[in-house]
Amino acid sequence: MSLLNKSDIKNLLSIHGEPCVSIFIPTERAGQNVLNEKNKLHLKSQLKEVEKGLVNQKASKDVISKISDPIQKLIDDTNFWRHQSDGLAVFASENFFKIFTLPVNFEAYHYVSNEFYIKPLVPMLNDDERFYILALQLQEVTLYEATRYTIGEVEVEDLIPSRLEERVGFDYKEKHLSFRSQNSGGEKTIFHGHGGGGGDERKDEITRYFRAIDKGLESVLTGDKAPLIVATQDYLFPLYKDANNYNNLYEEVLPGNPSEGDLFDLHEKALRLIEPLLRKKRNDKAEAFNKHNKTEKTGTSITDILPAIQQGKVDTLFLENQNDIWGHYNKNNMKTILHDKQQADNYSLMNWAAKEVLSQGGHVFLTPKAQMPDTSSKVNALYRFS
Repeated sequence: MSLLNKSDIKNLLSIHGEPCVSIFIPTERAGQNVLNEKNKLHLKSQLKEVEKGLVNQKASKDVISKISDPIQKLIDDTNFWRHQSDGLAVFASENFFKIFTLPVNFEAYHYVSNEFYIKPLVPMLNDDERFYILALQLQEVTLYEATRYTIGEVEVEDLIPSRLEERVGFDYKEKHLSFRSQNSGGEKTIFHGHGGGGGDERKDEITRYFRAIDKGLESVLTGDKAPLIVATQDYLFPLYKDANNYNNLYEEVLPGNPSEGDLFDLHEKALRLIEPLLRKKRNDKAEAFNKHNKTEKTGTSITDILPAIQQGKVDTLFLENQNDIWGHYNKNNMKTILHDKQQADNYSLMNWAAKEVLSQGGHVFLTPKAQMPDTSSKVNALYRFS
């Protein structure tokens, strides 16, 4: 399976001027619907609509075949459908094909145009919604970088010791270490040594190991502002906090053994833990919009917002996540032509707006209609203050 990262998004943004197909479908990880091949049927249905769209755009039979053949092979790949998350994104053109298995529940949707439709994916480019997960065990350490929608491993193998033995210089027998949690009266966990070495010695060994990990992560995390969640057993987290020097260590531990469950399970648990922090930037921007709504510092008309985007004036966009605006925008005269629905010769103005704002370093938030700062418009813009 393929997870999504920033380079993938940039690659998708670079392809335009030829028929481009974007497909999003919800998928299920297990259960009767998987046995009944519901996921496969979703994609098959979308492919039929895509082929009709390509015909409407007067694409040649050869181009249609080059786009649809890899998708059909995916539909026929039984093993592929056994390893799904919550959503599947497919991007295909005459000379490009990429799929992403993602922990986000898409609505079934397809888009045929001269560019890829990246609107459902753009939140991952908001650095304020990015975080790290350190899966920490005495015998294994893995660092992940994640957003609401993605998770991927960060290569740190050459930077940190992967096991306690590598740091303390002898075979560490985990059976020599037991622990017990104290009551809620604030007492710390007590380590009990059995065999050679007492509890204090074991605690020192683990602390040295954690310091070595913290030191190794410096080259990855220095200068970063993304929060770091530690996924580990409760009794180990206080020791790691003492060893840690990263300023943005998340105060709450993700408890339990991080090796239990798959990568998507880890991501879901971490996301639930850090959700209040991730909401902060969105809430702050929404509050600023509401404070300045109906002034020159905000916009709700797409015909006003698109020229402002072209001029680099937009700090934040709120886009209604289950709706769109169709038409054309002319950069030469800054005029917008609106259409009631998608046609063979138009494109998504919301998709264009999202791509431009993100490329300028702005923020884009996909928002349910009821949670839009100004619900009278499908797009709200907070302008950069001069």
